[in-house]
Amino acid sequence: MNIIKRYYLFSPSILLLLFSIIALSPFSFSEENTLLDKVVITSTKEQRSKSELAESVSVLTRQEIFNVSPSHPSEILNRSAGVYINNLGGEGHMTAIRQPITTSGVYLFLEDGIPTRPTGFFNHNGLYEINIPQSKRLEITKGPGSALYGSDAIGGVINSISTGIPEQSEVKVDAELGSFKWQRLLLTAGKPVTDKTGVSASINRTTNEGFRDAADYERTSINTRINHDLSNSSTSKTTLSYTKVDQSGISALSFEDYKNNVKKNEFQGDIGAREIEALRIASEYSYTIDTQSLLTVTPFYRNNKSSMMPSWMVSYDPNFRETKFQSFGVITKYRYKLPNKNQVITGIDIDHTPSETQEFKVDLPNPINDIYNEFTKTKNLNYDFDAIQTSISPYVQYEHYLSPNLLLHTGLRYDHFSVRYTDNLTTALDSGYLRPDSQTIDYDHLSPKLGAVLKLNELHDVYANYRHAFRAPSVGSLFRSGSNAGTIDLKPVKSDSYEIGFRGITPIDLSYEIAVYYMEKTDDIVNIINSESTRESVNAGETIHKGIEISLTGGISESFSFQSSLSVSEQTYGDFSYTYFCFSCSPKNQVVNFNGNTVGKAPKTLANISIRFEPNYLYGFMAEIEMEHVGKYYVDETNTDEYKGHNLVNLRSRYKLNETLELYGRIQNIEDKRYSTYTSLQVGSSEVKYRPGAPLSVFAGIRASF
Repeated sequence: MNIIKRYYLFSPSILLLLFSIIALSPFSFSEENTLLDKVVITSTKEQRSKSELAESVSVLTRQEIFNVSPSHPSEILNRSAGVYINNLGGEGHMTAIRQPITTSGVYLFLEDGIPTRPTGFFNHNGLYEINIPQSKRLEITKGPGSALYGSDAIGGVINSISTGIPEQSEVKVDAELGSFKWQRLLLTAGKPVTDKTGVSASINRTTNEGFRDAADYERTSINTRINHDLSNSSTSKTTLSYTKVDQSGISALSFEDYKNNVKKNEFQGDIGAREIEALRIASEYSYTIDTQSLLTVTPFYRNNKSSMMPSWMVSYDPNFRETKFQSFGVITKYRYKLPNKNQVITGIDIDHTPSETQEFKVDLPNPINDIYNEFTKTKNLNYDFDAIQTSISPYVQYEHYLSPNLLLHTGLRYDHFSVRYTDNLTTALDSGYLRPDSQTIDYDHLSPKLGAVLKLNELHDVYANYRHAFRAPSVGSLFRSGSNAGTIDLKPVKSDSYEIGFRGITPIDLSYEIAVYYMEKTDDIVNIINSESTRESVNAGETIHKGIEISLTGGISESFSFQSSLSVSEQTYGDFSYTYFCFSCSPKNQVVNFNGNTVGKAPKTLANISIRFEPNYLYGFMAEIEMEHVGKYYVDETNTDEYKGHNLVNLRSRYKLNETLELYGRIQNIEDKRYSTYTSLQVGSSEVKYRPGAPLSVFAGIRASF
């Protein structure tokens, strides 16, 4: 009941008014908005109608991606109900899907169904390793994934589907210029080589100086795909993805600077910078054994390198890290169709990832007027270790029609992780940099899944699910101990999620989807200040996440259409306690319990409404106004300080001059509002910090198709 009340109190009122006007309008429905006909690949790694899935999935099509032309993943993904991706500069980001804005590994990022990183190597900026603006389609599963996915699939799964092979030779070129020396060139080409083979390739070259001082960003992405019919019953799809990112360090700001000196960046001269290289190759082989059976085998390879000065550690433990890993793995799936449209899907995922980590001490002079200008990387090592991680994960998912209109999903996944850690340093332990002894750590986890879909009629269905999910501790949190001696004892984070949803099309051709969820997460891993001002990672307790997500899409008239999303959540701490160090307290070690407090960095409301104008009398023209809302949230678990939220307005337009050329443009934050993409009170700090979002920004481009 509290959730519904909060919906009616949703701010700002202007968005509610627009939402109401849209909902009461006489609709002229467009076929491209047919919700139940949308195809989803993520859930079963095959094309499935959305109406057969017992889960909440948003699908963003190639045309929607073209219309938005996102310069940051948030600009397209935040159109989905309950999704908030913030912008930390460049393409850096954190994610909030049924979870607070967090760096924790509770999301699974996929490319063509393959995890972009192995378990234990989650990167909260991981979407910048995916070529979002040239994706064919984006699929966002809200909440835990199906039995086909394991660790990290707690808050949600984001899957980018690569550009397919066109029916005839095709070349697209996008050239963009924009504010703060934004430059981007997108090249996409594809052709059928023979009647059995087709190829496509995409290149993304982007540079940007950013709106803050010394905040430049640069990326190069290359994606290729080869489809081949091996025989009448077998096909192959080989994809290659390569991304190189060079991102400057960008600091948070005090409230005074956030209000009066927003361009200020305390990190200059490569302070807090990072360089990332990510290569992935996968070959999917599908063999249709008979009319009932399909076997799919996908071997894959990853090669990642990163060098970075962790920006969040500049003030208390400056260091420079070099990390690299390679992955050798295979994903298998066997699907067997039973009578009466029933089917079973089973398989095993194997991932073997050797990794190397080195962390160097740095000499960092004191800041001048709060500005860090330079640092020196020394030859002295804080850490030098290898970690070889192997995961073996069998799964089974069974789908059974209890009646022609009632489909039952059951699934079970077993994940075994083994991490063999070797400390390469022989020097004595430094009190500031404890290192675990060389050893092997194993985790085993069983994840049950259950769901049902009831088809009410041809236009409406209802679904429900229960899903258990987990997150294994990362390699960094286990073996980069810092001053904490107990990191190897960390337990996996676990969650139990319950969801009920409604979706369909009304008599006035309004496409809708409503999802109500409840999730309990236990053994959450948090960073705290413990005795003698040391930082520590601990399993702290329980958090409770519940909310409602609503999506509405339709036409208002022959020329106007809209899409909208609204989510209201309530995220609280359950039995959540730990010990921290208090200089002014007696005793100094204090036990705190935040039971009942609101989870920090968890926006209460999220909304996105866009109204599109595409007149029949002006073929090829589109204009869109978009309104974004991020609600208020507390900046930490004490609930002492609060960020009030923000509302932004964006404009987009495109005009097709002829069959070859198209002009497009967008204006972000047209009201030039000051807002923060992430406001927090960091562990060990007494000052709230702000990440300012970009001011009014203008972009223009030309798209040529041949």
